[in-house]
Amino acid sequence: MFVITLIYLVFLAAPIVLLFVGSFGASWTNTLLPSGFTDRWYMEVFSDPSFQRAFTTSLQVVAATCLINALLGVPLAYAIFAAAHRGVQVAARIMSLLPIAVPELVLAFGFILVFSSDTLPFLGSVWLLIAAHVVVTLPYLLNTLLADMRHLGLGEMERVADTLGASFANRFFDIVLPSLRYSLLSGLIMVAAISIGEFQISNLVAGFLSRTYPVVLLQAFYGATGFACAATVVLLVLAFVAAGGGALAARAGHAR
Repeated sequence: MFVITLIYLVFLAAPIVLLFVGSFGASWTNTLLPSGFTDRWYMEVFSDPSFQRAFTTSLQVVAATCLINALLGVPLAYAIFAAAHRGVQVAARIMSLLPIAVPELVLAFGFILVFSSDTLPFLGSVWLLIAAHVVVTLPYLLNTLLADMRHLGLGEMERVADTLGASFANRFFDIVLPSLRYSLLSGLIMVAAISIGEFQISNLVAGFLSRTYPVVLLQAFYGATGFACAATVVLLVLAFVAAGGGALAARAGHAR
C-alpha cells in the first residue's frame, strides 16, 4: 500500500517539478532535463503584453465570479436547505449539480448557439465569459454552504429563534449569515481557484480581447519551452495560493 501511494505521489508531483525546473532552464530540447540556468523566461512572461492583458482579464473575471456567486449562492443554498418538501430539496440539488455533471464542452456549445444570434449577440464579451464561469463554479459553492448548514444545525437554531419571536430577516441576517461566514469564505476561495484555471468554456466563449490566462497559456506551448514552463508555474502558484487559502478558511471554520 505504501509503495502504491508513493508511486502515485511521484506521478502527481513529477510534472510539476519538471515544469518548475524547466522554467529556469536556458535550453530544453529532446532531453529529460533542461540545460543551463536563467530567469529570463519569467521576465518575458511578466513583460509580455498578451499575458499582462490575459492576467488582468482573469483577475477581473475571478473577482466578478466570486461576487456574483456570493450574491446568488447564499440565498439559493438557504432556499434549498429550508424547502419544506423533501422532494423539492432533492430536485433542487439535482438541478444545482447539472453544471458539474454536464461536460463543459456541451455547456460552451450551448453558450455559442444562444449568444451568437442576432437577438443575443454577446459571444466574445467579458460579461458572457463571467456568466459562464458563474455557471461552472456556483454548484461548488452551493454544496459547500449546504454541507455547513446541515453540520451547524441551522434548522434548530432558526426554530428556537422563531419561537422567541424573531422575524425572517432577523433569523437570516443575525443567525444564517454569521454562521456561514467561514464556509462562504472557503467556498469563494475554491470558486476563485476553479475560475483561475478554467479553460474549456473560456477558450470557446472568450473574445480576442477577453482571453483569460489559461487560454493565452496554451499558445505559449507552441513557442519557447522555458517561456511556457514559466507561464504555467505562475498559474500553478495562483491556484495553490487560492487552494491553500480555502483550506485555511475551512479549518478555521471547523475549529470555531
